[in-house]
Amino acid sequence: MNNEFKVRLDKYLWAIRLYKTRSQAGNAIDSGKVKMNSNSLKASHIVKTGEEYFINTKEKKWQIRVVDILDKRMKASEVAPFFKDITSVEELERIKMKSSSFNASINKYEDKSGRPTKRNRRMLDNISIEES
Repeated sequence: MNNEFKVRLDKYLWAIRLYKTRSQAGNAIDSGKVKMNSNSLKASHIVKTGEEYFINTKEKKWQIRVVDILDKRMKASEVAPFFKDITSVEELERIKMKSSSFNASINKYEDKSGRPTKRNRRMLDNISIEES
């Protein structure tokens, strides 16, 4: 863990796996979804240890603190020491409620039959043709 390099904000957000690609991170920054102290940033902003960022993604409204600088993408399990998730409790509860409501609606069909398979659909079509 070394603080001697200068890393752009888009590269850092990509490296800590908040965005799948660096261009997605850059687009999010340019559209104002990444802020520091309620100020929008540029993708070329140099990340410094101790800075806090507010990041609005589709899944979650992150609030992170930079613990150490990272310039290369690593395994998700190895990224944890480079930032600290300080997201508010209210946001975490909102995500929990959202995921629980999603899981409750998975069993749409109570009889567990679901949609007809391709074979069943052909059989239904043949029955309706024969009745006509």
